Amino acid sequence: MAGRQGAGAIEPQAEKKTEMVAEPDSTLLAKPNPEATNTSAAPPATVSEYEKKKANFMVRTFWTLVMIAGFFAALLAGHIYVVLIITTIQIISFKEVIAIANIGSRARDLRFTKSLNWYWLATTMYFLYGESVVYYFRHIILVDKVLQPLSTHHRFISFCIYIFGFVIFVTSLKPGNLRFQFSQFAWTHMALFLINIQAHFILNNIFEGLIWFFLPAALVITNDIFAYICGITFGRTQLIKLSPKKTVEGFIGAWFSTMVVGLGLTWCLLRSNYFICPATNLATSILQDIHCDPNPVFIPRTYTTPEFFFLPPGHTVSITVAPMYFHTLVWATFASLIAPFGGFFASGLKRTFKLKDFGDSIPGHGGMTDRMDCQFIMGMFAFLYYQTFIAVRDYNPGAVLDMLVTGLGVEDQAHVVKGMLQIWARDGVISPTAAEQILNILGDNLASVSHHLTE
Repeated sequence: MAGRQGAGAIEPQAEKKTEMVAEPDSTLLAKPNPEATNTSAAPPATVSEYEKKKANFMVRTFWTLVMIAGFFAALLAGHIYVVLIITTIQIISFKEVIAIANIGSRARDLRFTKSLNWYWLATTMYFLYGESVVYYFRHIILVDKVLQPLSTHHRFISFCIYIFGFVIFVTSLKPGNLRFQFSQFAWTHMALFLINIQAHFILNNIFEGLIWFFLPAALVITNDIFAYICGITFGRTQLIKLSPKKTVEGFIGAWFSTMVVGLGLTWCLLRSNYFICPATNLATSILQDIHCDPNPVFIPRTYTTPEFFFLPPGHTVSITVAPMYFHTLVWATFASLIAPFGGFFASGLKRTFKLKDFGDSIPGHGGMTDRMDCQFIMGMFAFLYYQTFIAVRDYNPGAVLDMLVTGLGVEDQAHVVKGMLQIWARDGVISPTAAEQILNILGDNLASVSHHLTE
């Protein structure tokens, strides 16, 4: 832009010189005047612009390598270091987002405005981290005298802490500033939802096994890289107005590339127990020998196709592969087609406030939120997908039976049995007739037992 304006400013001067020198002297023709022939004053500006871009490229490349090295160092050092990285990302991203709507002059005139923002963050993180730690490390916490009561009453304690901040907020309201204070309250809670609650699911992915954290993150990064490569190579059609540089060709090309790279990453990760085993000790690192019963999705299975019409009679096609590869294709599709809309959302938010970046936390890259906008939604999807389609519920039959016998009365136990019979009949384990006969017998005996209990 500056280059074009500079060229436009030089042209009128050149015209003025040609008007003044109507009859050039022969001495001037024999020995050209450098000032007269050099009508372009652009080189100094062009050189400075080039140097600026070169310096920015060097800074960006350096910090890219630093981030990659730091990420893999933490990944291989153990779960606790990955948790520390996620915690740092949460805090920095929250700081950047709440700073967008913060009006410094008004915030300084109001007590507790900034302090309450950080109070909400601390309260939310205490609740969410406590939920994760209590769920995944109950076997450690319940035997500790200090931690056991905190674990048992964790949700009530978290609620009390939040309510205390809520009371402080209400008592700090001032006429004339109500709109600003309530907008800050709403903005802060929106930031907590979009950043910290979604990051909570990423934290849970780490505890379930590093593959559930690393693979989704790697797929988003891969998609971002190939969207750029495919876009500059053969991109022609604009994808969305919020991001003018995004193209349909780059969008589709990145999708296929991400699926291919995702399958390769899955092949590598399945060969390491460090990645596929759940976290039982936060001090675990890549150097330790880890063993666990692998999730069934990591164990190869044989899939056989039906007898298609184009195959010879009696012929089928079989393939032996771990089910995880199919899940990877689903994740790669989400990372390519849905997760980018987290970035588009962030772009729209920045345009609303006329910002180029959320901040300058990462030199050459802008803010932390600029790099994590797609990762948050991808991490949440990965957790929900894992819990819905992949997670194995290991319930001890003896423990369940003990709970039924000691925690339920006879009538409640009979309701459980009735429910199981109906499920078995529905699934074909027993015939509906047999289930109905057992229910009738159970009903008669239950009435007799109830009669004796009331006497």
